[in-house]
Amino acid sequence: MRSANPVLDRLDDVGRTERQVLGVGAAETMTVTDVVSRTVGLLLLTGVTAAVAWVLVPQAVWISAALAGSALASFVLVLVISLKQITNPALIAGYAVLQGLLLGVASRAFELVYPGIVVQAVVGTFGVFLGMALLYRARLIRATPRLARLVLGTLIGIVAISLVNLVTYLLTGKQGAEVYSLTARVGWLPYLFSVVAIIAGALSFVLDFDLVERSARNGLPRRYAWFCAFGLLVGLIFLYWQILRLVSYVRR
Repeated sequence: MRSANPVLDRLDDVGRTERQVLGVGAAETMTVTDVVSRTVGLLLLTGVTAAVAWVLVPQAVWISAALAGSALASFVLVLVISLKQITNPALIAGYAVLQGLLLGVASRAFELVYPGIVVQAVVGTFGVFLGMALLYRARLIRATPRLARLVLGTLIGIVAISLVNLVTYLLTGKQGAEVYSLTARVGWLPYLFSVVAIIAGALSFVLDFDLVERSARNGLPRRYAWFCAFGLLVGLIFLYWQILRLVSYVRR
């Protein structure tokens, strides 16, 4: 069974291949603790960068360039790191820094319109993440093939709709499933879309936790702890954006 997180999707295949090539026990294997420590480190790096960008990046002058540049660079890095299964800590840290810049500048824009919204979104994001971790630990929600198919299909649909919605907005100015303006009125469709995205993002963590545990049990080399941490960071950032958007809808 694969993860619904596209970054972590091929870890099982990687583990089998490396064991066949190197042999069992040929390399130091990763542990769940390794993944946790690296995930925390990447989150701290992202948070510190976001705080610096919040304070130092001039909102009126640089927001468009900062958002466009960091978003494009982050997207390219996700594709490169995911497709090539890169475990280089420097490159993964570079992604965290770019996302921190994007988060800091964009979050400040939301905060100017809706004071307190960033704290609400951060609390909501980590609340959902910790809640899913507890549910998984208690085995109240299990990672099953059926759940994997459901979550993966939903996330693919969300990404496809988001791309169509963005292109439509850029060409016509019309907003559909996602509303990009911070003050425009919001109908029922954006609410529904955001709720579905948040649920799918939350459930994907259950599949990620299971995949990380199985990878550790199956002897994946220790360097892949960085790759697992990167995948979890991507999932957390996705969840943050969805919650931030939903809270902005509610507060209008």
